[in-house]
Amino acid sequence: MSIDRIVMAFAGTVILISVALTHYHNPNWMWLTVFVGANLLQAGFTRFCPLATILKKVFGAKPGCAFE
Repeated sequence: MSIDRIVMAFAGTVILISVALTHYHNPNWMWLTVFVGANLLQAGFTRFCPLATILKKVFGAKPGCAFE
């Protein structure tokens, strides 16, 4: 599995968990969704993602075309 797919799966999972926590626990959890969305937006323009860097350096995941 490439870094690109791992990042997208991780972001989607965090967003879904954040929405569930917002609904069932506290509305302030929505800020986590905002943070993940903003990070995805900036990664789309800058091609820099902290999670992609960690996956590449620490776990040795193979890069995809988005985060080389």
